[in-house]
Amino acid sequence: MLILMLAENDPAGTAIRFAKALNTYTNHQCRLITAQTRYAHDWEKDLHVPDLTAAGLDEVESLLRRADVFHFHMVIDEHYAFGPFLPREYLAGKMVVHHHHGHHAFRSNPEMFRRKYQALGRRRLLVATPDLLHMLPEARWQPNLVPLGNAQAMPPGPSLVVSHAPTRRELKNTAELQRVVERIRRDDPRLVLDLIDDVPHVQCLARKARSHVTFDHMQGYYGMSSLESMALGRPVIAGLTDHTRNVIREGLGCQELPWLQATTEAALEAVLRQLLREPDALDTRGRQARQFMERHWHPARIAAMLAEVYA
Repeated sequence: MLILMLAENDPAGTAIRFAKALNTYTNHQCRLITAQTRYAHDWEKDLHVPDLTAAGLDEVESLLRRADVFHFHMVIDEHYAFGPFLPREYLAGKMVVHHHHGHHAFRSNPEMFRRKYQALGRRRLLVATPDLLHMLPEARWQPNLVPLGNAQAMPPGPSLVVSHAPTRRELKNTAELQRVVERIRRDDPRLVLDLIDDVPHVQCLARKARSHVTFDHMQGYYGMSSLESMALGRPVIAGLTDHTRNVIREGLGCQELPWLQATTEAALEAVLRQLLREPDALDTRGRQARQFMERHWHPARIAAMLAEVYA
């Protein structure tokens, strides 16, 4: 099948990774069309409408005509314009997939989207993280993926560097992390916070590789920061709810999860103080995180899960 992914902007680079994984690990062909750039992260692009020449726009129209699947990311649908083209004009005979990544418009009014999909008979619905199943219970969880590449050796030295890369600080418990780090540093200045904010993605990954542990957030689910850091061989601190943990276990057929659990500010402080007391545990935890990604979250497996939706 020819799968055409359509996104206003690529959410955290997830859509281009899906497209590349489908092209690499399945018999499907996948292309991605995006319309906007947000943030300064320099995600890889496929067909980015503002950059296209006349020949590129011709290719967009050809793909809209020939595609077997329209896979819409975030909150857009067939009425969203990509340059001079409206997907609704090419919708006849297409399979339609709606894929939600936690956009604030969806979180604030999920019932509006549920009613729309029910009225249209849209049944191929995906959510990026398990918490969104509470808002769209008809959907299935489709894990995001990251390329595994090579695991990075744990940095030497007496410090404990904790990295944190929030796209929006108010949603990622950044203030709580800063307070915890400030309190701990009064007793132990070896703790260092690397707050990675609004830099190109390549630089973000390089700084995570120079850290010893990553703090994702305590919102009940996990972010791309978790997956990227674990792929590098870094332990990750996050506050996953029981529901999130159970969905991961059931969806991936595993029991042990590598996240270091912290659902409160006090728990986060306890985890960081323990890592300072037991630095040798970092290597073990990092290897466990990487092995979990290799065994359960390999891009080939995640791409196969997505291919099942189209099949």
